Amino acid sequence: MSLTKSAADLLAVIGTAAGAIGVLLAVLAHLRLRRLRRDYSVLQAGDDRESFVSASARQVEAVARLRAELSAVERRVSDLRLDVADALRHVAVVRYDAFRDMGGRMSFSAALLDDAGDGVVFSAIHGRTETRTYAKGVKAADSDQPLSPEERQAITFALRAEGAPAPVMTPGRAAAASVTAVPASSDLDD
Repeated sequence: MSLTKSAADLLAVIGTAAGAIGVLLAVLAHLRLRRLRRDYSVLQAGDDRESFVSASARQVEAVARLRAELSAVERRVSDLRLDVADALRHVAVVRYDAFRDMGGRMSFSAALLDDAGDGVVFSAIHGRTETRTYAKGVKAADSDQPLSPEERQAITFALRAEGAPAPVMTPGRAAAASVTAVPASSDLDD
């Protein structure tokens, strides 16, 4: 089969163009391969430096250890929260004059409660010749013994949100009652 001169010339031009495109693609591939090798050499540090791949693997292991430690700490914090909920950490003291002829607010009621409102309320009634002290068990902010208004105030103030409560005067003893709230141990850490 014989080709005409114009067909042969056309095939030669096409072949030359295909060869030039092939050479151009080879040069581009070579440049890209050189750039990839340079980037890879950064990942695989030579000499005495640590490679990026081994440093990344070491960091992944460190993160896994930290996650395990964090889980353990979260469990311990959860256990501590349960323990603290049972601690007598809500405290308030109400001072007052138990008798009209006595001054100085020497009588007091003090509530010591946990987060559930369980604990004890103490009252000391100061008179001219003697002082009487009473202790009553408290369950869910109430007692099976009758509570005085001052004892109820002390329980209410002890269970209030963090911070010192505003003084509330006891009915019948207007200007004679004052309240002192003792912050919980967690408040002292702040």
